[in-house]
Amino acid sequence: MNAVLLAVIIMLGLALLRTHVVISLLLGALIGGLSGGLSLSRTLEAFNNGITGGASVALSYALLGAFALAIAKSGLPHAMADLAVKRLERDSGQSRLKWALILLLALVSVASQNLVPIHIAFIPLLVPPLLYVMARLHLDRRLVACVITFGLVTPYMVFPVGFGDIFLKQILLGNIAKSGMDVRGLNVMHAMAIPALGMVAGLLWAVLVSYRKPRQYALGKIENVERTRAKVSRKSLATALLAIMLAFAVQLYTDSMIMGALAGFLLFLATGVVKWKDADGLFNEGMKMMAMIGFTMITAQGFAEVLKATGQVGALVTASAGLFAGNQGVAAFAMLLVGLVVTLGIGSSFSTVPILTAIYVPLCMHLGFSPLATVAIIGTAGALGDAGSPASDSTLGPTSGLNVDGQHDHIRDTVLPTFLHYNLPVLAAGWIAAMVL
Repeated sequence: MNAVLLAVIIMLGLALLRTHVVISLLLGALIGGLSGGLSLSRTLEAFNNGITGGASVALSYALLGAFALAIAKSGLPHAMADLAVKRLERDSGQSRLKWALILLLALVSVASQNLVPIHIAFIPLLVPPLLYVMARLHLDRRLVACVITFGLVTPYMVFPVGFGDIFLKQILLGNIAKSGMDVRGLNVMHAMAIPALGMVAGLLWAVLVSYRKPRQYALGKIENVERTRAKVSRKSLATALLAIMLAFAVQLYTDSMIMGALAGFLLFLATGVVKWKDADGLFNEGMKMMAMIGFTMITAQGFAEVLKATGQVGALVTASAGLFAGNQGVAAFAMLLVGLVVTLGIGSSFSTVPILTAIYVPLCMHLGFSPLATVAIIGTAGALGDAGSPASDSTLGPTSGLNVDGQHDHIRDTVLPTFLHYNLPVLAAGWIAAMVL
């Protein structure tokens, strides 16, 4: 069996058996490297090289966690949650509040990728204070996970702003151009619009069909971890809003999430909302809160490096190519399916595109796909699996907010729902885009 395919199957199988995702990635990388012809020392060397590249990611998440806790200390998230609770207690229109919460989470998630590119940093500060309201509304957290993941993935797939600028222009078009295809003047939004509609279809199915029924959660567990009231003042609320705007501005200016989060955190210190004597403890708590995501992302970088070191990603594509014998429809489906498998294992669409582009571009040119169709195929192949991968921050992020009381399982309540609702329709939509563009 192809080493890349075996590694991904091992990793996913272990994760589904409730093995911690970091251990699953480690064992998957080890088995994949050895089965791909690498020695144990070469496998470990490749893995170590990969995790070195993930250090900046881990530091970004650590600082984002500290910044998020500082915002939480200001009382802003709890103030929003308290408004929702008061509305719930005085108004019998629970259905309206439920839909308002869903819409709020969807809008904030979308904004976190393009308008205010803070990525998943909003989740641990906004979602936990709302768990009490969600439980009172009997809102299924699997639905919330699907809504947040939609907002984390879809914007960068189609809008070339914020993280979308990185994915669509720098990574997708940049790597395609390096591989020999002329994409000057190409409208990348046109190429990715149909695949993005697949995400929309999956969201609508999750909201309107799959998770409409009420689900019970233990209020006591939520109250133990989240109903402690933060001190709220006009100064703290104003500082929180200014810190968010400052972090946004600094991130845009420096193109660094690390510097943006650091600037926001320092503003809290300068204004006294976070006391200097409390800063160390708050920073440590923020790092702990995001540690699982950071370590998973670091391990995923090592996993990806081992897969590349085996040299069998190309073999997987070549083997797939032998099945379609010039048939564009079969070829497009095979390339998308390989992209899904690779991204599920790596956990990052941003890392998958450079791996696949060098192989897919010559293949698409040989099979007669247009540049627009080629962009759609490679962009979709990269994005497939971001929703539904145990190692993706698009699934780890929602779990970090929804599982603070231990009532939301990462695999069964985030990974499987997002995989089923997004990857299948996006696979179909990407294939349609390849055929019509």
